[in-house]
Amino acid sequence: MRSSKFVLPVIVLLATACGAPAAGQQGKPLESALVGVTMPTTKSQRWTSDGENIKRDLESRGHRVDLRYAENDVPNQVKQVLAQIAAGAKLLIIASVDGSALTQPLAMAAEAGIPVIAYDRLLRGSPNVDYYATFENFRVGVYQAESLLTGLELRNADGGPGPAPGPFNVELFAGSADDNNSVFFFNGAMSVLKPYIEQKKLVVRSGQTEFQAVTTLRWDGETARKRMEEILTTAYRRNKVNGVLSPYDGISLGILTALKNNGYGPAFPIVTGQDAELDSVRSIIAGEQYSTIYKDTRELARATASMAEAVLKGRTPPQLNNLNDYENGVKIVPAFLLNPVGVDKSNYHKVLVESGYYTDDQLR
Repeated sequence: MRSSKFVLPVIVLLATACGAPAAGQQGKPLESALVGVTMPTTKSQRWTSDGENIKRDLESRGHRVDLRYAENDVPNQVKQVLAQIAAGAKLLIIASVDGSALTQPLAMAAEAGIPVIAYDRLLRGSPNVDYYATFENFRVGVYQAESLLTGLELRNADGGPGPAPGPFNVELFAGSADDNNSVFFFNGAMSVLKPYIEQKKLVVRSGQTEFQAVTTLRWDGETARKRMEEILTTAYRRNKVNGVLSPYDGISLGILTALKNNGYGPAFPIVTGQDAELDSVRSIIAGEQYSTIYKDTRELARATASMAEAVLKGRTPPQLNNLNDYENGVKIVPAFLLNPVGVDKSNYHKVLVESGYYTDDQLR
């Protein structure tokens, strides 16, 4: 069962000037600086776009950029950050492979007076993280869960009860356990889904409902495919799965492959996603994946470059709009948050094409 749309929030940029300039930078304005940027992998369209957008924005401001991709290898990312420090970087922007694995290079950056901006993935276990730029991650999970319910017709697009009584069989997937965002996504989704599970309108036949049981290491689609295959084999011999909560498009495509391998299609269960990656948007248009979450990484890159510019000039980034919620185990990291937007077949053209994120030719 599929409804044509779900609630779409509007991107809102909130701004409050607060916080303190990074240590070692006050009073040292720099017209040009070397900025080290490290991204997790080139295997995800999302991260290649992020890296390229940040590099472009910083270079347009006159800075030099050392952009590196760790290919989901933690020791490789450690080496990359250390190399950027040794090369004389004046600021680091890091989207981590493992948010808790960079404590040593972050300490070395602090000793050298180099401020650090965590990009989309919070750096954990270190006091040497100055700022954080990301999306409203709890809300991402909320929107994914609402989309799942809307697709199943348990919920209308306006938030009211839908025409379908249930129960529906669903399965839950979460992101990589070493990525702090995974917890926010999952908790946001479960804040919506838990009452339906308790009322038995949703049934998780695998019994796997806790975060640690449903994580997907490195957000890997093949890992998700294997887990979905196992679930279908063990829990759905006499039943059909009606929906799957997926936190990321790469995982969604792995889930869909497992479903196809087990006889599903042309009508598919409701499968959510995130990042509006090209293959998944095509899948949505084709009627396979049901929805995704669009996070305009152009805006995030632009905001992060602006934050970097302020920090390099010894100023507090004026974009900061959350000073309370992102505790990394050692400190609360001042953050700038952007709002995500839900996308399904009914609105992909308006949100993705009319905004210039994709062209019609790319989606064919």
